[in-house]
Amino acid sequence: MSLSPVHVIGGGLAGSEAAWQLAEAGVPVVLHEMRPLRRTDAHQTDHLAELVCSNSFRSDDAEYNAVGVLHAELRQAGSLIFRAADAHQVPAGGALAVDRDGFSAAVTEAIAAHPLITLERGEVTGLPPADWQDVIIATGPLTSAPLAEAIRALTGEESLAFFDAIAPIVHKDSINFEIAWFQSRYNKEGPGGTGSDYINCPLNKEEYEAFLAAVLAGDKTDFKEWEKDTPYFDGCLPIEVMAARGPETLRFGPMKPVGLDDPRTGRWPYAVVQLRQDNKLGTLYNIVGFQTKLKYAEQARVFRMIPGLENAEFARLGGLHRNTFLNSPRVLDGQLRLKADPRLRFAGQVTGVEGYVESTAIGLLAGRFLAAEKLGRPVLPPPPTTALGALLTHITGGANAETFQPMNINFGLFADLPADPNVKKQPKGRERKAAFARRALADCAAWLGARNAA
Repeated sequence: MSLSPVHVIGGGLAGSEAAWQLAEAGVPVVLHEMRPLRRTDAHQTDHLAELVCSNSFRSDDAEYNAVGVLHAELRQAGSLIFRAADAHQVPAGGALAVDRDGFSAAVTEAIAAHPLITLERGEVTGLPPADWQDVIIATGPLTSAPLAEAIRALTGEESLAFFDAIAPIVHKDSINFEIAWFQSRYNKEGPGGTGSDYINCPLNKEEYEAFLAAVLAGDKTDFKEWEKDTPYFDGCLPIEVMAARGPETLRFGPMKPVGLDDPRTGRWPYAVVQLRQDNKLGTLYNIVGFQTKLKYAEQARVFRMIPGLENAEFARLGGLHRNTFLNSPRVLDGQLRLKADPRLRFAGQVTGVEGYVESTAIGLLAGRFLAAEKLGRPVLPPPPTTALGALLTHITGGANAETFQPMNINFGLFADLPADPNVKKQPKGRERKAAFARRALADCAAWLGARNAA
């Protein structure tokens, strides 16, 4: 049977994953990516699946962490993004972090080599042509203005928006290791790690207070008039916004010192700045949690106040960009189709999920749903007991459309555990998380088995 191609717009994590899932199912795909013919404010290369904000896919703990459970489910489902991530991981304690360039190059090569995927470079302006029968829009939070306006006109909804910030990257050989040291928090090992995966720069009370004052006083990026009421996403706040919330906010956030022993004193410092490996060679490190809207000159001045970074050389300074997303509970159905035009599906951050892992997950689901439809097979959504199902349920109806905001995966989105009448004390804390995780992975395996049998 000859199938018409699916057009996937956007070659980020979600678009690349959606294209891969379709092609692996036997459906031809045309993947449209506007870079390098049209640049964005955040991307640096023309590679597919380029990582912009961080090189971390967050926790890889599939026993107690919802993100780790989602990692495991994506691996079970044959995710291209996680195949590339695992092949290009760098040490990061309990997290899965990757060499940015190696990772995106691997995704690009896999897509380009697939016989059923055609990669077309160029911008899709406005709504896709009417003769494109099946479309997945995975343009991400940096959707170009003409397409965003066309979608807004079609849905009748005002797109919500928030600001996302980028952390700076430092050359390792410019770090002062007479002060800084290698250690993961509580010496925790992770994928490809040793328990000594982060560079730690300690601050005493006086140094911390001076740094805090400099952050608050530093020159910051000015907003345009139309941007002034745009909120931040709480999961990626600039350090200046955190600092303004109170003098201890950074110490209980990205500068948390617990579990880190300064070898010069044998004690936890007052505050710590951590850096995580950003490339396979180990020559570049990003400052963890230090998204910022400080102007470039101020970043260099203020961040060199951190002990160990007094002579830091920056491979990339931080930045700020505006993200947009749909009010998905109102405009998308349970298969990620636009209610106003069901030939259009959406995937990735534009649907209102937050994070690399979550974007990949929605891309995978959009690709699988459309592949099943094209091949005349039942479209089976993942159970709400799985991480994939919990995320899908949240954005397609589980969330309140009046207050909808971007969301990371968390156990609060999972279908609740059934009460056991034979047990007086129901599981709590880590035991409850472990129960969620066990059920999710078992139910995901059963869902994938049912799909393969359909």
